Amino acid sequence: MNRRELNPEASPQAAYGARLRSLRESRGWTQDDLADRTEYSSVHISAVETARKPPTLRFSRSADVAFGLTGTADAFESEYREIKHGGLLEGFPEYKAAEAKAAEIRLYEVGVIPGLLQTPEYASTLAASAVKRGAITSEQADERVSTVVERQAALDRAHPPLISAVLDESCIRRPVGSREIMDAQFEGLLKFAELPNTMLQIAPFAMGERRPFNLPLYVLTLPDRSLMTYTESAQRGHLDRESTSAVPMLTAYHQLQAESLSQAASVAMIDTLRKGTP
Repeated sequence: MNRRELNPEASPQAAYGARLRSLRESRGWTQDDLADRTEYSSVHISAVETARKPPTLRFSRSADVAFGLTGTADAFESEYREIKHGGLLEGFPEYKAAEAKAAEIRLYEVGVIPGLLQTPEYASTLAASAVKRGAITSEQADERVSTVVERQAALDRAHPPLISAVLDESCIRRPVGSREIMDAQFEGLLKFAELPNTMLQIAPFAMGERRPFNLPLYVLTLPDRSLMTYTESAQRGHLDRESTSAVPMLTAYHQLQAESLSQAASVAMIDTLRKGTP
């Protein structure tokens, strides 16, 4: 029987496959044995091990059950999530980990409500629309929604971070889903603004050319007071861990806040939209 040599350094997917084979062989299992335990075919097992077929969330969870790794730090599900996030947005997994322990979070978003402020229904509607367009798979849609939930849950801690959120006016003007979904999202924004550790502002269209950013931006202040920035385009993310380059971004963010509506005026604008009045 021909045995294909694996190179775990070739890609994250190859590393996943190599680890799958290593764990299988350490237990003395054949591919048929693992197939029986996961309800996948031995051909499928072989394809994942040799990186000819990408792992899925369902496969990863089945492998975790078979190897007794469910809920552990070594779970294949965790590795799968890192592969999917890393493939779509470089630097996002590290950003998410830093965000969960940050002392301060400053964010700016264009076009859609930022993930940290999305309701599950709003997030699900966006993900479902991407599936319909063929931009992502159903499993990737599930990942997007679960990531929103995970990020929000990570901020529910004894000493929550200070969160400053500036939303371009397009975020609240763009309808997503039904009226009920938007009403619930508006309610969520209003509740967010009432929290003692948050500030919510709208960057109005009237700001025009004075708006310093055209793309989403996140600036984190970590517990040691160092800065980290994360920016996104449609296809990739960029994480910058250098505080020296983050300082100009922070300065521009403060300028953005100065030009934006006050929280009181921002809340009034959101409430007007929620009520459906002109």
